[in-house]
Amino acid sequence: MSERARSRELYRRACELMPAGVNSPVRAFRSVGGSPIFYDRGAGCHVFDADGNRYVDYVCSWGPLILGHAHPAVVEAVCSTAASGLSFGAPCRQEVELAELVTSAVPHLEMVRFVSSGTEAVMSAIRLARGATGRDVVLKFDGCYHGHADHLLVSAGSGLATFGTPSSAGVPESFARHTAVLPLDDEEAFLTLMAERGHEIAAVIIEGVPANAGLLIQRRDFMRVLRDECTRRGCLLILDEVITGFRLGPNGAAGLYGVTPDLATYGKVIGGGMPVGAYGGSRALMEQLAPLGPVYQAGTLSGNPVAMAAGAAALKLLFADGGAAFSELERLGAGLDKGLTAAMQRCGVPWSVARVGSILWLVLQDGKPPCRYDAIQPQSADVYARLHGALLERGVSLAPSAYEVMFVSLAHDDTVIDETVAAFEAVVREIA
Repeated sequence: MSERARSRELYRRACELMPAGVNSPVRAFRSVGGSPIFYDRGAGCHVFDADGNRYVDYVCSWGPLILGHAHPAVVEAVCSTAASGLSFGAPCRQEVELAELVTSAVPHLEMVRFVSSGTEAVMSAIRLARGATGRDVVLKFDGCYHGHADHLLVSAGSGLATFGTPSSAGVPESFARHTAVLPLDDEEAFLTLMAERGHEIAAVIIEGVPANAGLLIQRRDFMRVLRDECTRRGCLLILDEVITGFRLGPNGAAGLYGVTPDLATYGKVIGGGMPVGAYGGSRALMEQLAPLGPVYQAGTLSGNPVAMAAGAAALKLLFADGGAAFSELERLGAGLDKGLTAAMQRCGVPWSVARVGSILWLVLQDGKPPCRYDAIQPQSADVYARLHGALLERGVSLAPSAYEVMFVSLAHDDTVIDETVAAFEAVVREIA
């Protein structure tokens, strides 16, 4: 493996121009040590850095590259659309086509509105929920990440049923007072809060499968309690499918759990690698958006034709042949899960893998995979940091954070997965 001299030089220059040399905090490698790798290109399941090193990529741009890097059909859609104009700030054919694909695949989406990021989608869905219900409070769950909007950068306090406290400087406490925070997987705490304050709550929001603080797979019964109680109390259930939407099948986590949300938010896969978000629900709810209704939301680049074309190209490939791509993703994810688990057993370490479809998380602690954020053992981050660096030296790229997940794409194959497992086992034997 090259010494990555060009990456180090780029990072030096970047630190003079951007905070910590990056445009998103986790990219700075602060939690895993070392300095960031600067990439030049990607092809299939591989990325190539500025020094020419090749890595098997399990970050996949944090999830959207479900087809792999630079898929020819997506690249062709982007290039042909861009040749006719990059942006109009006006309606275009491509946004209609993508809306048709999305709503035809998801039973509870009668209408959608496109935005430019998952954060924007969640922010807009919450505003719509508040406008539709006439209530102010939003309930979220500790360990779920819904973007960097002020009222969602809130962490749990000391009680089980508590109003949140800001988890970022610059977020006024007055904003946080409109956000309640509960632990995941605790029906009693949820029902208690709803009995006491359900009349104040506009929306309950939860990640389809919480995947930004480990992979915290929830029980179907818990999700159904959320659905039933929201209906009972007259508040909306928002399912944040920014990561899970169109990765866990056409109906995402809603299909996995058998629940129907009032509103759902999307990103990642529906952009085909371009910046796209969306939110949607019933016609009655969505028609409360301006200009039909009183809830305002707008965006100059919303429905950008290039991004819409990329998303449509990706979804068409996923839906082809009766959705065979989703079966293949499940097979590949299960294969990597099985291989990593067997390697852990051979090495005699008490670790495990949490997996849902093609999303996996290395659980570097004793016991079964946790389903609550407060059950994650902090010391596992130190082990992960050593794993991360050693795997990079063997040409395997994982997310630079112990709490982020691995994504498998359709470009990964059995040979690459076997090579990954072999590299993983070698590293574990070194550090265990």
